[in-house]
Amino acid sequence: MRFIKILIFTLLISRTYISAQEATYKVVRTPFSTDRFDEYCPVFYKNGIVFCTNNNSGSLVTYSSGEGTGNADIHFYDTTSSARRSRLFSKSLRTKVNDGPVTFNATGDTIYYARNIRVEGSAREISSVRNRLGIFSAVFDGKNWVRIRELRFNNEWYNISSPCLSPDGKRLYFASDMPDGFGGSDLYYCNWENDYWGDPINMGSTINTKGNEAYPFITPAGEILFSSDGHPGLGNKDIFYSKPDGDKWLPPVRLDPPINSEYDDFGIVTDSLMSRGYFSSNRFKSADIFQFETIYPQIFYTDIQKENNYCFRFSDEGMISIDTTDLLYSWDFGAEKKLLGKTVNYCFPGPGKYNVKLDIIDRETGNLFFTKLKYSLELKDFEQPYISSPDLAIAGEEVIFSGLQSYLPGYEIISYVWDFGNGERKDGPEVNMTFKETGDYRVNMGLKLRSLSTGIIHNSGITKLIRVVENEQEKKNFISIAASSKEPASDIRNFENAQITVDYSADQDYLNDALFKLKISSSKNQISREDTFFKNLPDKYDLKENYQPEAGVYSYEVEEQTTLMALLPAFRELNNLGYRNTVAVLEMPDSDAEIQLVGLKKNYGVLSDDYFDAYGRLKANAYLILDQIIILMNRYPETSMQIEVHTDNIGQAANNLRISQSRAQLLANYLINRGISSKRLSAKGYGEVKPVASNMYERDRRLNRRVDFKFIK
Repeated sequence: MRFIKILIFTLLISRTYISAQEATYKVVRTPFSTDRFDEYCPVFYKNGIVFCTNNNSGSLVTYSSGEGTGNADIHFYDTTSSARRSRLFSKSLRTKVNDGPVTFNATGDTIYYARNIRVEGSAREISSVRNRLGIFSAVFDGKNWVRIRELRFNNEWYNISSPCLSPDGKRLYFASDMPDGFGGSDLYYCNWENDYWGDPINMGSTINTKGNEAYPFITPAGEILFSSDGHPGLGNKDIFYSKPDGDKWLPPVRLDPPINSEYDDFGIVTDSLMSRGYFSSNRFKSADIFQFETIYPQIFYTDIQKENNYCFRFSDEGMISIDTTDLLYSWDFGAEKKLLGKTVNYCFPGPGKYNVKLDIIDRETGNLFFTKLKYSLELKDFEQPYISSPDLAIAGEEVIFSGLQSYLPGYEIISYVWDFGNGERKDGPEVNMTFKETGDYRVNMGLKLRSLSTGIIHNSGITKLIRVVENEQEKKNFISIAASSKEPASDIRNFENAQITVDYSADQDYLNDALFKLKISSSKNQISREDTFFKNLPDKYDLKENYQPEAGVYSYEVEEQTTLMALLPAFRELNNLGYRNTVAVLEMPDSDAEIQLVGLKKNYGVLSDDYFDAYGRLKANAYLILDQIIILMNRYPETSMQIEVHTDNIGQAANNLRISQSRAQLLANYLINRGISSKRLSAKGYGEVKPVASNMYERDRRLNRRVDFKFIK
């Protein structure tokens, strides 16, 4: 008697497939399945399921081989009742031969089903090998299934069967052994276009093999479950899962036991969460329908987790020359966070929106000299499930794993499941885990996601690598090694999750031939030149008023140079005179003529040493630019020009003033002699009073010896 009890207990356990280990699924044979007949390929319909069975008096075809225990009928079973038997689904759909499997549209009033193409005639005629399976459709008129139609590509030379309609009704999947496939039976689909089904399209070599693929089921997210004896499995037909990846499919993954077994397992249907459903299997000799319940959702695909990065390198690689002996680079990250240097590393507190500014500071005065760059920065976490946990753990100590920092905009997380790579699984957004053995573990987290826009359920997963060590000292050693081999911060411009919007780039303006100027004031109200504000402004500075109508602001500017460094002496002088809000700015010239003139000065240069020899005679470079200026002034006859010459401070100031005036007039005379009216020209020598660099060293004095051409009004 004891032996009998143990045997019965063992059989019960085997029938429900609960193992001592944490099973993925719980499986139970349905009460309407029989030992003598086949029941297979269930689909949901209203308050029950519709399936195929050969529980009838015929004797033609089985689900698998086309021979044996009876032709198939379509049956219905009410899963809300306590009945143990199913009933015929529809007399109007029943034929003498094989009917089913079936699929329904979302409203349940259209059916697509497989059956033999010929259903009338003698037993010999309808049992012919030419009487292949095809797909037919019908609609429900409230009482009966009517308007039975066959698909246009049914063919007596090959089978088309096991249809599955996508939830949106726009695509029909099926199996066929038509020619030019990859194996015996392949999976195909066709699209509903212009009120008819298009030509069959093979699902490709990722899904199909040299073996047989059939019985597709499509989820609302477009994922597919199907059976195959060609993909590596547990034996015979197994059920596999795949999902789209762009216009391709990911390599199929076999469902875990006990759904799959060493026998034929096929014809699965699930709810949107894949938390419960039905499938077919012949593990008890005849094909039966089994009900399954998911204990721990299977994690089908995972990506290796990308670590969110908030530390970056910022560097100025622009074209504007800046002498760091006189000036400082100052990166302003907001919230009074500033770093000095041409290249700096900065860590933001986390994802969010930030403003970054690159200022140039005068070392002597400590004041802002120039703003080189402004941009808005939005840092985002990677759109992925995210496992928050230590990278290192000690064997025997508890570790907390959390998925709460997953960043998946547009989705609601409805469940979490964990697989720790050692046979242990848990569920929940935050779990504790103790690893008993040292080693490297692949911790997988699977998520069920609901789209906020469509409500469709999606599967997603992530993998994080965890190293488990023996003790605290070993942990410290690994941390030290990791710190020493840490890669330098990456350039912010190369980070894929940083969205940079350039608000201002001086380099871009510089490339467009803008001019450097000193802005000493800006005001909503116009300021007269006789205002006391300008009383300390030396006469050598030509004050210009610039009105910006879009901002409604008047700005007051002096100086005009093609290089930034040339403004520094004037900037310092103005600061010492009390104009401490003076800053260098880049502005585009007002006219096409001025833009072209700036281009000439950049091309030919402005150093006097390139214009005059030691005896004050014109050099070849001077003739080149002067000839271009003649062309320019003839092109714009309304313009007038001032020619300026400056010297260094070597020698007497009066002599330098005389030399500069003489040279300015020499340049003007060349233009006059070649047809430019003297009324359009002004020659002015400034001598040494407007330096653009220090006069301490020859390399700087050379910069002060210069020529300038300006259009005047």
